[in-house]
Amino acid sequence: MGIQIAPSILSADFAKLADEAAAVSNADWLHVDVMDNHFVPNLTLGMPVVESLAKAATQPLDCHLMIEDPDRWAPGYVEAGASSVTFHAEACRAPIRTAREIRAKGARASMALKPATPIEPYEDLLPELDMILIMTVEPGFGGQKFLDVCVPKIRRTRALLDKHGLDLWIQIDGGVSADTIEQCAEAGADVFVAGSAVYAADDPNAMVEKLRTLAQNAT
Repeated sequence: MGIQIAPSILSADFAKLADEAAAVSNADWLHVDVMDNHFVPNLTLGMPVVESLAKAATQPLDCHLMIEDPDRWAPGYVEAGASSVTFHAEACRAPIRTAREIRAKGARASMALKPATPIEPYEDLLPELDMILIMTVEPGFGGQKFLDVCVPKIRRTRALLDKHGLDLWIQIDGGVSADTIEQCAEAGADVFVAGSAVYAADDPNAMVEKLRTLAQNAT
């Protein structure tokens, strides 16, 4: 599908999420950060909000579960309306089973890695997934500074996918902006989560297009 932009509603106004989804109508995905104040030190929203947002948004929902016990909860987010569900490798006890359950319910299965978590131990799991999310900040809060130490991991992940001939997307999340997106696209990422860069812009839709163009030109 080429370059895809997924604005994060973590940076949107939670009092008017339907309007905030409409403000980025040309985005490929709407990224929904689910946090439980256990796996990460923040509490955001859960399944009922996802269910309501799925009815209001025109974009497919990309749910990023920053929660404990995603094995239990991930399939329910597909039922709530998510088209892609991401669980964290650090929290998941049975990643293959969980990925297969997500796929069996009709959504794309994705696994996220914190900045310090290497990709190499999960090489054998890659065929069970549709996307790898490489966190470029520590998960939990929006507006953090991009960690450029993660760029080599993007390259290594792309090399592993090429080695096995796998058609997985590489998503990055954290500090994505006009200043950082090009180096990540050049390294091999193709799905970009952008929160404050999009929703703090005067024209969020225009910023989505700017980010997409920068990433496309970098590849």
